[in-house]
Amino acid sequence: MDTFKDDSNQLDPKVKMKFETILEDINGFGPFQILIVILMCTPRIVLPCHFLLNNFIAAVPPHHCDISTLEDGALFRNLTQAQKLAVSVPLQEDGVPKSCEMFAEPQFQLLSNSSSHNVSTVQCQSGWVYDNSTFTSTVATEWDLVCDRKSLPKTTSTIFFFGVMMGALAFGYFCDKYGRRNTLLASYIVSIVFGFSSTFANSYILFAVLRFLTGFGLTGISITSIVLSIEWVDTSHRSIIGVLGSLSWSVGNMLLAGFAFLVNDWRTLTQTVTAPLGFAVLTWWWIPESARWLLANGKVERAQLYLDRCAKFNKRPKRSSNFKVETLSTVEVLEDKNYSYVDLIKTPKIRRLTLLTGIVWYGVASTYYGISLNISGFGLNMYLTHFIYAAIEVPAKLMIYWFLNKSGRRMCQAGTLLLTGLCITINIFIPTSLWQVRAVIATLGKGLSEASFTTVFLYTTELYPTVIRQNGLGYTSFMSRLGVSVAPLILLLEDVWTPLPQIILCSMATVSGLVSVLLPETLNVRLTETIDDIEKPREKDLSSLSKDSSAVLLESRSSAGV
Repeated sequence: MDTFKDDSNQLDPKVKMKFETILEDINGFGPFQILIVILMCTPRIVLPCHFLLNNFIAAVPPHHCDISTLEDGALFRNLTQAQKLAVSVPLQEDGVPKSCEMFAEPQFQLLSNSSSHNVSTVQCQSGWVYDNSTFTSTVATEWDLVCDRKSLPKTTSTIFFFGVMMGALAFGYFCDKYGRRNTLLASYIVSIVFGFSSTFANSYILFAVLRFLTGFGLTGISITSIVLSIEWVDTSHRSIIGVLGSLSWSVGNMLLAGFAFLVNDWRTLTQTVTAPLGFAVLTWWWIPESARWLLANGKVERAQLYLDRCAKFNKRPKRSSNFKVETLSTVEVLEDKNYSYVDLIKTPKIRRLTLLTGIVWYGVASTYYGISLNISGFGLNMYLTHFIYAAIEVPAKLMIYWFLNKSGRRMCQAGTLLLTGLCITINIFIPTSLWQVRAVIATLGKGLSEASFTTVFLYTTELYPTVIRQNGLGYTSFMSRLGVSVAPLILLLEDVWTPLPQIILCSMATVSGLVSVLLPETLNVRLTETIDDIEKPREKDLSSLSKDSSAVLLESRSSAGV
């Protein structure tokens, strides 16, 4: 190319450089990038511990009315505890005492196996007695969230994810405006403050508000950590970074089962799963800012500092010409303007991308949580069941890593969603008597839905250009949490028609899978930097360029784009 000088590495001032060129010089997947992944592991492990914490802290143990107020007569006091319960609380069809009703007066005739039909009952008068064999204390037992208030424990989860939704929008904007690193620290602090504060709540309303704010902070960790990791690696290693980050979720999910087994008090358990964020704050000092974001926002000197540090850490001799401020200023990510969520709908191709990714994320999230909340257990205790559900995600993630690099992102996204829908469909027609077969199919469906979640995180990061990438992830995370919040409501439709929830979930998985086919492939495609890279695609001529010439772009921008 005429723009190269034969006797030096100096670049013509009219030439624009791609950021991937610099990554090639400093090693786009070396010890520096591995360190970033390791530093991000701790906060990402905390995420599932909080996202699924409600399964344990809001669990409703077996309970029945408190009958202590009936112990007035001498005859009642001389009965055993089992006899007292028999004459005071009516039984369900399965022989278990009813949870929300009691007899107005002791029915001593029941001791002689008489029928309790036509005996008047009343609502519990003096509270409830809970089975503390599994949990010492939960939110439900703390504030008596049972009977006419039985919906409140599940509502806590909805409130938490509503906070996650709001946080996705807020932190998506903050990341693109103030940088990945600063926003990550803010999310750490918010999560720690409100996570610990929620354990000191003295009322359900205060607890719900603090859980909302905890979710608000945690979503900043979720969407910032993966973007910061991917923006530092080269094209060929983006998929492994995405899968490694996703494996942290599975590890945290498995650890939650162990924490919950060892800590039976909801306050202590919440503090336990929040504490690792203190270590994350300490490690934050070693986390670099995204050089890609710095260059996109005109902070060339700071970008040069981090790039020099990366080159030194990876033991790569850097090209002096490529690391001069003047040269870095030509990297084709510079656009001197602020971006917001409005930019997601301003231009036609970005608008189409926004619509399609929103549908896919909504379908992925609602399907995953719909299956997770509806899979019957393995006949084991809840801790072991939770552990198994978390463990089966690991092979799913490893499998999808291989397919991501062989079949591409689009095929993996569509395939996992369509196969998830197929598993749900099969289970609709399998009779409940074959529970073993249904459990296997449901487990396979859960693994596939997890694989679709792993794919969509990586895929979305690659689809949006750098200048609005965080806004894009904030928007899609919002759609995801909307799907999560709706999933429990879908399952309630079982009272209307038993297979209706499965039909809806199957339809969501199928539709979102078909929609993902309309998205562009990003396998081995350089990350786009500007909106123009999407709106004005250029010829895919990278394959014909030599290693050196592919490092440079002419001002005509005749290079690859999504």
